[in-house]
Amino acid sequence: MGSIASNLQHVRQRIAEACATAGRSTASVQLLAVSKTQPAAAVREAHAAGQHAFGENYVQEALAKIEALADLRGSLQWHLIGPLQGNKTRTVAEHFDWVHSVDRLKIAQRLSEQRPPGLAPLQLCLQVNISGEASKAGLAPAEVAGVAQAVAALPRLQLRGLMAIPEPAAGFDAQRRAHHALGELLAALRAQGLALDTLSMGMSADLEAAVAEGATLVRVGTALFGARPPAAGA
Repeated sequence: MGSIASNLQHVRQRIAEACATAGRSTASVQLLAVSKTQPAAAVREAHAAGQHAFGENYVQEALAKIEALADLRGSLQWHLIGPLQGNKTRTVAEHFDWVHSVDRLKIAQRLSEQRPPGLAPLQLCLQVNISGEASKAGLAPAEVAGVAQAVAALPRLQLRGLMAIPEPAAGFDAQRRAHHALGELLAALRAQGLALDTLSMGMSADLEAAVAEGATLVRVGTALFGARPPAAGA
């Protein structure tokens, strides 16, 4: 692995090439740097290289980084992409800009109630268990429409779209299938009148397939930061 700056350049080039192949504008895909288990110094280095949006899985670990990087807060965007328990919603509502992992209405209601009025609305994605894996969090595809309509009506939140972590698949076409299914779900919600613009899908191994199927936000960690150090805990 090279430096974070050179890795960032390489990932951005992959996104640009995937967009060109799909006939899309490079500006239509945002890179979310997955910084879970990485030190605050790595986030600072990526920020210095022009990256502003960072994804975290563990609330307590993220909070320590948010505090350590408070001097950059105005130009950092913090996204929670890991599971969110009910007892952590207040902390998340107070400190994050986005939450990708909302998988039940109760969590969204708590975030709405606990989002400080002085902050911009919390940006939300609903997590969908698009591959139907028993071990994975997320709404079943059939549940999405009802939950989306209810979440979209909540104050101090803005429902932006859908997120998924598909089951790993070998080969470009197989990778595309799950991403295609998520895109179809988003299209159905938009047809029902919801103003949604975000498909959070695609990671280091399958971002090209995700971009081909309409991803607007790809979540990349390993290709930017290298292999993850052991988790410090949730």
